Amino acid sequence: MAATSQSSDSSLPKLDTVRDILLWRKKKQSFLVLLTATATWILLDVYQFNFLTVISYVAMFIVTSLFLSGNLLRLLGKEPPDLSRVGITEKSALEMGNTIRAWVEAGIRWMFQVAAEREWFVFVGTVSGLWLLSRVARCVDLLTLLYIGIVMGMTVPAMYVKYEDKIGRSEEKLKAQLKRYYDTLDEKVVKKIQNKVTVGEKKVKKVE
Repeated sequence: MAATSQSSDSSLPKLDTVRDILLWRKKKQSFLVLLTATATWILLDVYQFNFLTVISYVAMFIVTSLFLSGNLLRLLGKEPPDLSRVGITEKSALEMGNTIRAWVEAGIRWMFQVAAEREWFVFVGTVSGLWLLSRVARCVDLLTLLYIGIVMGMTVPAMYVKYEDKIGRSEEKLKAQLKRYYDTLDEKVVKKIQNKVTVGEKKVKKVE
């Protein structure tokens, strides 16, 4: 239990960092994520570069920059940067694994909750979203779809937080209106069908 609590506590700062990036509280990191996604999409989808080619170019640029900066520092009589801390510790690897496992478990639990619980709005919204995603996937490739998802992830949460009150009021009105439609449909259609079935069963019993 102690190890679980420690891993969950250690993952909180990472979640806070992701939340800050999505909500543009750390503008430099947010802009860097958006710029990287845009550049990757342009190179791979627009200019039809191969993924390995792009990775090779990026790696060559990084290695060349480090080589030139290190030699320039030596020429100026300065110490090169300390790279002893560069790396992934066992603790960090375990934390990353636990975080990914928690995300997968949360996704599985959410799917079972949507399927098992009698929440019409959640069920209809989930099925509609999956159907819409399948239709969109027929028109665009996976890379473009991922890029659209990243752009929406970088814009929609920030817009939602900014206009949360107005969106909440509109959502409540929509739910109330849908509930009225459902009650009307249940009263005029479902109950009539149930009454007809009941009357038919009674007639059958009388004939017997």
